[in-house]
Amino acid sequence: MAAAVVPAAGRGERLGPGAPKALRDLGGAPLLVHAVRALARSRAVGLVVVAAPPQGVAEVLSLLDSHGLDGKDIRVVAGGATRQESVRLGLAAIPESTEIVLVHDAARPLVPVEVVDAVVAAVRAGAEAVVPAVPLADTVKRVRPVAAGEPEPVLDTPDRATLRAVQTPQGFRRETLAEVHAKALTEEAAGGSPVVTDDAGLVEYYGGRVVVVPGHEEAFKVTRPLDLVLAEAVLARRRASDGF
Repeated sequence: MAAAVVPAAGRGERLGPGAPKALRDLGGAPLLVHAVRALARSRAVGLVVVAAPPQGVAEVLSLLDSHGLDGKDIRVVAGGATRQESVRLGLAAIPESTEIVLVHDAARPLVPVEVVDAVVAAVRAGAEAVVPAVPLADTVKRVRPVAAGEPEPVLDTPDRATLRAVQTPQGFRRETLAEVHAKALTEEAAGGSPVVTDDAGLVEYYGGRVVVVPGHEEAFKVTRPLDLVLAEAVLARRRASDGF
C-alpha cells in the first residue's frame, strides 16, 4: 500500500484574509477534508499523513474525525515553516516499510481517484518519481522580469507542445524522496538550499528522473477567490450527477 503526505501548514494569503487556505470552506467542508477524501478513495492508499500548522494539530485531527474520515489510517503531525519542511516531517511519520509515497496539495481538493491510481501504478511499474500533468491551453511567453507595473520584455515563446502544467499527487519511491530531502536539509544547514517549488523539482535538482502521467482538468489548485468559485461549481455538478 502507498502512503500520502498532505502539507497543510501554510496560510495561503492569495485567497485573502481569514482561515488558512487548507481550512477554507468548499461545499460545507474544508479544502483539506476534500483533499484527504480524494486520496482515501484510492484502494492503493493505506495511510494519509497531514502536516498541520504546529499550533493546530489537535484542531485538524478533530476536524478530520468530524467529517467521517475514519475508514483509513489518517494521522496528523506538526508541519514546518516551509512546504519542504512539512513534507519532510510528514515523511518521517510514515513507516519505513512503505515503498511508495505520494505528496498532495491540500489546495487541490477535487483530484479524481483515477489520477491518484495512475500515479501509484507508474511508481509500481518502476518510475522513481511521477507527476500528473495536463497540456497548456494558452500560449506561453518567457519574459525578463522588471519593476512592478513596468512592461516586461518578451525573451521568447516556448513550444507549447513540449510544456505541461504539473499537478498533484506526485508519487515517489520512498527511498528517492527521503534521499533528496536529506540532501536538501544538508545544503540548508550549510547556508544554501535548492530553489524548487515541488518535490519532483527536488528529484530533478539532484539528478533523478521524473516522468509524467495524464492529469485531470478538475485537479486544479485553489489559489485565488475565482478558483474557489470554480471548485464550488465542479463540486455541485458532481453532487448532482453522482452523489459525490
